Amino acid sequence: MNEHFSIDNKIVAITGGTGVLGGSIAKYLVQNSAHVIVLGRDSVATANRVDNLNQIMPDSATGYTTDVLDEAALKNISAEILIDRGRLDGLINAAGGNMPGATVNPDQTIFDISTTDLKKVLDLNLMGSVLPSLTFGQIMADQGSGCIINISSMASTQAMTRILGYSMAKAGIEIFTKWMAMELSMKFGDKLRVNAIAPGFFIGNQNRKILTNDDGSYTERGNLVINKTPMGRFGDASELNGTVHYLLSDASTFVTGTIIPVDGGFSSFSGV
Repeated sequence: MNEHFSIDNKIVAITGGTGVLGGSIAKYLVQNSAHVIVLGRDSVATANRVDNLNQIMPDSATGYTTDVLDEAALKNISAEILIDRGRLDGLINAAGGNMPGATVNPDQTIFDISTTDLKKVLDLNLMGSVLPSLTFGQIMADQGSGCIINISSMASTQAMTRILGYSMAKAGIEIFTKWMAMELSMKFGDKLRVNAIAPGFFIGNQNRKILTNDDGSYTERGNLVINKTPMGRFGDASELNGTVHYLLSDASTFVTGTIIPVDGGFSSFSGV
């Protein structure tokens, strides 16, 4: 492999490392000789993920159970990572999710939204990336190098029906990515980079019933998405891995503050 694209021995922390997206990325990184630090909220799921990764490559993964909104716990983990590994090369903020109360269903209006759930979704999807970035980013600032990758969404730049809280949070992720990139580069050097990936539509446990019927056909919403996706299909989580690899590697040393769509053309197509 071209050395510019090598991620051998890079130490990368992944929040939401027990989820579909985080798990796919973690597996790929281990297969490409990186060491992965899995951060998950469920202790059993975290331990199982770490065991599975270490079966692929011995001593390729470690794990910590934590809530990404628990700043004190994140700081303790940060200190342990420094003791155990001595450095941190990358952070991928893959933790996130949605709640029914933070969405507006077809038979509702925005005035039916649960502000309590809205705040929870905003906290998880925005502050759940901000707090790890500030905590683990401090390690990178101190060592003078490192890469943070946030996860944005197609919902960040255009109004999509239903997902109000998620959309608001992901819009925040994009400006935070640009702001953090500016701050780290200007004050701590050009070897610190912050970027985001904006996935298109990937079928997972959270949106499967929204996009597909039990027989595998598309729902009305699923058809709307497909009709605005030039490639004419949903993505697979593994199709994000190449962009993650690029951003973690030295092939992207002059890339920071960017939002990279991986969406089958969804964001570039007007639908007409």
